[in-house]
Amino acid sequence: MSLTERERNIRSRVGKTLAAIGRVASALRPMPDGPHPYLEGLHKGMEEEVTLEALSVTGTIPPTLAGRYLRIGPNPVRPPNPKNYHWFTGDGMAHGIRIKDGKALWYRNRWVRSTAVSQALGEAPLPGRRGPNEVVNTNILRLGDRIWALSEAGSVPVEMSDTLETIAHNPFGGGLENAFSAHPHIDPHTGEAHAICYRGGIMDRVWHVVLDRNAQVLREEAIKVAHGPSIHDCQITPHHVLVFDLPITFSLKAMLGGRNFPYRWNAQHKPRVGLLGRDAPGQSIIWYDVEPCYIFHTGNAFEDEQGRTQVDVVVHDHLFDRITNGPHESKTSLERWTFDAASRSILRTVLDAQGQEFPRYDERRTGTPYRYLYTVAMDNDQAGLINDTRLIKQDLVAGSKQVIDFGPARHPGEFVFVPAHAQAAEDEGWLIGLVVDANKAPTDLMILDAQNFESPPQAIIHLPHHIPPGFHGNWVED
Repeated sequence: MSLTERERNIRSRVGKTLAAIGRVASALRPMPDGPHPYLEGLHKGMEEEVTLEALSVTGTIPPTLAGRYLRIGPNPVRPPNPKNYHWFTGDGMAHGIRIKDGKALWYRNRWVRSTAVSQALGEAPLPGRRGPNEVVNTNILRLGDRIWALSEAGSVPVEMSDTLETIAHNPFGGGLENAFSAHPHIDPHTGEAHAICYRGGIMDRVWHVVLDRNAQVLREEAIKVAHGPSIHDCQITPHHVLVFDLPITFSLKAMLGGRNFPYRWNAQHKPRVGLLGRDAPGQSIIWYDVEPCYIFHTGNAFEDEQGRTQVDVVVHDHLFDRITNGPHESKTSLERWTFDAASRSILRTVLDAQGQEFPRYDERRTGTPYRYLYTVAMDNDQAGLINDTRLIKQDLVAGSKQVIDFGPARHPGEFVFVPAHAQAAEDEGWLIGLVVDANKAPTDLMILDAQNFESPPQAIIHLPHHIPPGFHGNWVED
């Protein structure tokens, strides 16, 4: 089930009217007290695009690493109105570091060209179909043989060049009818990418979208929901896709109040997780009840020896109720959820009560049992997702963990695992990610030996400027 052209036009007109009302409400709202936490300090954005070559390196870059580390996040091209700015809504900026033959050949940062960004930079708008929201700032990765910047809520994927120039807003060659997600999960056996996708303002359905290994749309299957839930991530097993229908939902009140991110905690929304057969019709989904909470990001999912579906998740206890400019108010923990078919409920087991986020694993294990998970520590007593100085390696079989502390004011973002070679064992490889400084000192790209996690970094690539914390990064191998 997809939106008709008439339905799109009606929704577009209604959306523009509501947005206009929201702009009036925002103009009447008083200025917030003090600096905006996602526009100043650690989160202060870069003000220009730069290209640097022959970067300084401490240590030895593994000679087998050949490719680009890419990362993306919000970085407003012009100072936004602090009355309604939300961290999730800032203009997208992509960063890339090119590595080959043991050298860091270049660094580039480029804004993702929405129409507004192109206008601000004095450029003509780039081609392609736009969605209801043009900002794309959440993930950047390779699908098929091309690089894509991705967001959710109805924004159209943006095709990027190898050097991070925006090529076009591209709904996968026109095959995407409705929406996509920032978090597709790729089946390592078939090459298919699976995502659960929602579109801002559409209250009654979300979609299971599947791309083939060439990033062509195979499936857009509608799933019936209520209240317009925000579904940030999903996961897959060999037989199912997991649908996290949790109580952060579209808020008309927030939109009419001029909030750029109109999603709020909804105590009236029944929290549940669905198991949908990967090729099954949407109405066949089996729902499992769960206690109220929210999931931004999942670890891996798999089927155990008893045939039960299990998934590892970072759980937020409560979110987007009082605070409206970012993810301030939640406490997190790492849990394993086991789906009980008899009771249609989920058994929640706390694996680590330490606050943490941005879980990554060896994605060659997607959908199968695995052992290691790498997460960024979060201080549950402080605000924001990026507030700690530690990176964690979870051994899910031994029930133990190792921790690296990068030092005062030095905050790691998400680290991605890169296998040392095609036949490498799980955990045999490198962890790559940015470490930013709260004092706006230069940023470092760290390359860690995953098997010797607590040892000094294998290599540090030094960037002579501050990069604000972003969302997600990936390694794109040559």
